[in-house]
Formats: sequence, C-alpha cells, structure tokens
Amino acid sequence: MRVLVVDDEKNIRATLVLCLEGMGCEVGAVASSDAALGALQRETYDVAFVDLRLADDSGLDLIPKLLALRAELAIVVITAYATVETAVLAMRRGAYDYLQKPFTPGQIRHEIERIGQWRTLRARVAELEAELDEQSPGLDLESASPVMRALFDTTRRVAASEVAVLLRGESGTGKSALARALHRSSPRSAGPFVTVSCPTLTEELLASELFGHAHDAYTGAVQDQAGRVEAAHGGTLYLEEVGELPLLLQEELLRFLRGRGSERVGETRARAADLRVVAATKRDLEADVRAGRFREDLLYRLNAVELLVPPLRERPEDILPLARQFLAHFAGAAKRPPLELSHASEAALLRYGWPGNVRELRNAMESVAILWPAQLVEPAALPERAKDRMPARPRVGGEFTLEAVEREHIEQVMAHAHTKEEAARILGIDPSTLWRRRKAAGES
Repeated sequence: MRVLVVDDEKNIRATLVLCLEGMGCEVGAVASSDAALGALQRETYDVAFVDLRLADDSGLDLIPKLLALRAELAIVVITAYATVETAVLAMRRGAYDYLQKPFTPGQIRHEIERIGQWRTLRARVAELEAELDEQSPGLDLESASPVMRALFDTTRRVAASEVAVLLRGESGTGKSALARALHRSSPRSAGPFVTVSCPTLTEELLASELFGHAHDAYTGAVQDQAGRVEAAHGGTLYLEEVGELPLLLQEELLRFLRGRGSERVGETRARAADLRVVAATKRDLEADVRAGRFREDLLYRLNAVELLVPPLRERPEDILPLARQFLAHFAGAAKRPPLELSHASEAALLRYGWPGNVRELRNAMESVAILWPAQLVEPAALPERAKDRMPARPRVGGEFTLEAVEREHIEQVMAHAHTKEEAARILGIDPSTLWRRRKAAGES
C-alpha cells in the first residue's frame, strides 16, 4: 500500500514514515499542501494522512483538492483538536477517518488494516454491482405512462441534491431499480451503491452488516470488519425495506443521520461517513409509528423527499415496453436470436393484473426466453396464472360472434405475416381496410 504523509511537523512526519515502512508500506512525506498536490500528481497513492492544521493551508480545505486528483484516495485526518463536529465536517469533505494526536503505532496499524478491509469491501461491492448489471437490465428514466414520467422527472431533480429519499410502493414495483437510477444520475455516481436488505438478517447480524464489528464483538467475530455504512463512503447507501429495522437499530441509524457518527458492534468510538441515504418500504410507516414499531423522528429524517412508485396495473402503458426489454435482455443472455411477442401474447400480457408487479413480469419473460422454443412468443409460453386470466380464444363453429372470429383470424394471420401488406394479401382485403378493421378492434 502506498501512503502519503502531509504534516508540517518534522517529528510527526518522521514517526509516521518509520511506523508505516515497518508495516511494509511505501511512504512519501511532505510538509505543505502544495507539496502534497504535487506529490499526488507525480505518484499514485492509496492512503493519505493529512494534518488538520498546516502552515500554508487547512487540512479540511486540502481534502477535496486531493480527491479531485485521485477519487479513490483514503484520507485520514490527524489532529490534536479532534471533536465529533470536526470529524463530521472532514467526512462531508470526503475524508475516510480521523485520528487524534498523540497516536500509537498500534493505532496506525489498526487504521491501515481497516483501510485495507474497506478497499477490499468496496472492490467486492463494485464486482457485485457489475454482476447485477449483467444479470438484470437497468432502468431507463423514460416511460409512456404519465404517472411514471412525472416520477422520473422528480427523480432527476432530486438526484442532484443530497437529501435523504424514501421510496414507497408495493413489492416488486421497481424501487431498487429506481434507487440505482437515482444514484447513477447523482453527483455521487462514481462512488459505490451499497445495499442493505433489512429483513434478511437477525438483529445482531444486521447491526454488524450495517455498522461493522470489532474482532471480539460476539462469538465467531475473529477480526475487525467494516460495515456497509463505511463501504458506502462517497456514494449511496440503499436501505431495502427499512420498515423492518428493529427499534434498537433505528436508534443507531437516527444517530448516524443526525451527524453523530456510528459505532461498530463491540466498540465505543463514533465513526462518520460521507454518503447519501435512500430507503425503501412497502409498509405503512405512519401506522407503524402509531403502533410503536417505527420511530417518528427517523421517518422524518428518511423522507425529506418521498417518491411513490405505482404498481404495474396502474401504468399499463409500461407493460409491453418492459416485456420487450426483458425479453431482449434474457434472450441475449441465453445466446438466442431476438424474441418477438405475438399480438395474442401482447393482448394476454395487457389483460393480466400482474400482482407481483415488475418483478413478476421480469421473471415471466426470463422463463419465456429460456423455455419457449420458437422465436415468436405465443400465449402458450406465458405462465399459467396469466393464461388463466385469458378468455377462450374464438374458433370457427364455437359460440362466438362473427366479429370475434374475424378479429382472431386477422390477428393469427398478422402474427405470421412479415408485413401488413402480406397479411392483407392473405386475407384478400386492401391494406387500408385491414388498418381500419384493426383500429376498430383496438389494435394498431
């Protein structure tokens, strides 16, 4: 690991260099902010220990200048005047941590080890993000639905700010995808997007996942571990189903959001982090507040801006575009040629209510891309629950109106013809007549 020491006290520089080199680090040492900027322009460093009070500048003012040259730099502020307020200000400017003078070699070693864990965790988060992007199509902030267009417009405006955002909506509506889109549209897009799934772990493990733990915090904790809050430094922390947080962790989260830092499980030292919080829930948090299950003050902190993601049934204009997007993605993943929905399949997709919302539609299209053998997707390819909602298809000799049978015949011919002109020729009518009949039937 390459470390830069920035301190105008010669003895401090010498002590830090000796200590860090003894840990196997490559170390550079300078006495001023100008020299620090010059060193970072010439060399690549992973960590910088920066004195808060330099002869030619403030260490706080130097932090953003250093990060402008190397965004991945982990900056540790060293100071004899440490306060929580100073630490929070340093974190907001982009520092990773702060260390109070006088410090011991053990503290320096601990800091380097922690930064190593943090860098490893960030690299793993980036790897998982890349895998997720490959497995699932992203969310484009475009839609034919008026309610979604309004939501996306608000999302773009909110993305430029630093306020906490609360996403509300039924399960499967796409809250996670919207949170990622918000992050990608924000000034923090170069930083990590870190997800914490609140319902999936016990209270003890969730506390460790969120805030980290000391090596002896509980049975099985054999080494210090950074939490997701630390991993999200410089980026976005996404709290999935925040309404499931236990009350004790709600208190810890509130403390962190108030700028008082967070403590690893088994430690008493408060740590700050520079990040944005986006939370999501399908619960009625106001009812939970009245029932004593959720803190009212935390709710106010989380929903500085509230975005409601409507269910898929309330935005039918999105069903077919999303279905085609999912089909294209999963056909590509399966190394198949592009798949096309027949008109009958499109009608079936529009008739079904999609109680599982976008997630259910995504899973259905993934199944189609894997299992359906033909390039043209017919209703038989769809899940049984969707087919169960389909009315019987009109057939010659059945108890159907002539109009229904005619419409079904036209759609079957359209599904297999390459062009509307070819379909009109097979049907023995003019293309303009075909267009009028389909328009009258609600097709296009």
